[in-house]
Amino acid sequence: MSNKIQVSKVDRWHLQAWLGMHPGAKPKVCEQVFAAAEITSLSYWLEIFFSAGIATFGLVESSPAVIIGAMLISPLMGPIMATGLALAVGDLYLGIKAVLNLLASVAVSVAFSACLVWLLPFHSATSEILARTNPNLLDLGIGLLSGLAGSVVICRGGGDGVTVLPGVAIAVAVMPPLCAMGFGLGGGLNLEIVGGAGLLFVTNLVAIVASAFLVFLGVGMSSPEVRQALVASWRHESLARILPHGRIARTLAAGGKLRWRILMLLILLASIAVPLRRALLQVASETLTRGTVQDEVKRLVPSDAIVSQQVTFGPNEIVIRLISTKRIPESKVTQARRDLMRRTGRDVRLSVDAVASKSELAALMERLERPAPVVPAEKTAGEVQQDLLDRVRPIIQEIWPSSDAPMQDFSVVLGTAGIEVDVRYQAAKDLGAVPIGMVLQSLQTRLGIPDLTLKAQRIPTARVPAKKAPGKR
Repeated sequence: MSNKIQVSKVDRWHLQAWLGMHPGAKPKVCEQVFAAAEITSLSYWLEIFFSAGIATFGLVESSPAVIIGAMLISPLMGPIMATGLALAVGDLYLGIKAVLNLLASVAVSVAFSACLVWLLPFHSATSEILARTNPNLLDLGIGLLSGLAGSVVICRGGGDGVTVLPGVAIAVAVMPPLCAMGFGLGGGLNLEIVGGAGLLFVTNLVAIVASAFLVFLGVGMSSPEVRQALVASWRHESLARILPHGRIARTLAAGGKLRWRILMLLILLASIAVPLRRALLQVASETLTRGTVQDEVKRLVPSDAIVSQQVTFGPNEIVIRLISTKRIPESKVTQARRDLMRRTGRDVRLSVDAVASKSELAALMERLERPAPVVPAEKTAGEVQQDLLDRVRPIIQEIWPSSDAPMQDFSVVLGTAGIEVDVRYQAAKDLGAVPIGMVLQSLQTRLGIPDLTLKAQRIPTARVPAKKAPGKR
């Protein structure tokens, strides 16, 4: 009879055999998990601060590599796994210890992250922060699978690495959402970010605890030797001395009926699944709508002709703004708008503006990037007159008949009628019209001023008195 009982006990925990877990390793697993939920450990709180600080800066910088670094440090898997073990075993003291550790860790992580964000000179939400504010049923599935993986690692490893390897697999969904909540608080009380990130954290917390509960229950962690190991672990704890003793305490310490614990987890999972399902349906609807919009846009405008495309999704409206290098007839735009309204069930506002081609835009940008030509400063009338005087001087000195009528001086006059050159020469008689006309024509040709005029003024030569012949009076 005893052999049959022993065989039945071994067959009962078939998951334990599948995982290759030795029955003697269960007490060690309990001791390791119990120690991981210790709230007075200095190293634990240092890891909390380090992980929260790194995750906060990684979220603000939108750096996935930095956020992964925070995942490797986060020790939150210790109290989370302890909560799952407490539910599987039905141990009140371990449950209270783990929950108190979780509450304190969450409060410290959020507060520390909020302080860091408050000290920053900028508070703009990055893509990494926004990615953790819209959880859906897929996140619940990720949490369940991650919790199963972490629990299996703990059971197969005999309890070693409770806060290391599970942190690599699961902390991606634990510490970053808490720091996103801190960003929402420290960056100006953004309730949308706080609520979305908080829902993601609770989702993964409940999913991980439920997965750990199933694994620990399946491997037989509720056996008498495990209970004895837990009692030996918390017997000298201060929490055990603080909690009241008596029939009620013993009933609570026994953990109540297993069915009530299972019902509690199912209620938590169901209450979380309702908003997550709504969010998943919204994401699915938006994804299908985006695909429909892209199909209609491709049919309306060739992809190589699209310069800019902006699509905004509202609760009951879709706004599409297209800039194309190809002019689209208004009739086609109207037809595309009607098709979109029919396929999406929403009001659609569609506008297509035509601009120059891409090559023309590139040429225009190149011209705009060239430096503007330097515009010379305007000259005064005196400066213009001096320039003309300098141009006229060598020419008139060259062509003027100095042998017959030496030039005394000349001037250039700027008047309303045009440009006039005044020459004063000395001669016994006037040069005549022919020489003056030749000089004028040469000046007009060489200066390039066809309307130039010439004014010549003769200065009479001084008469020398005749000498008397010698001997005459």
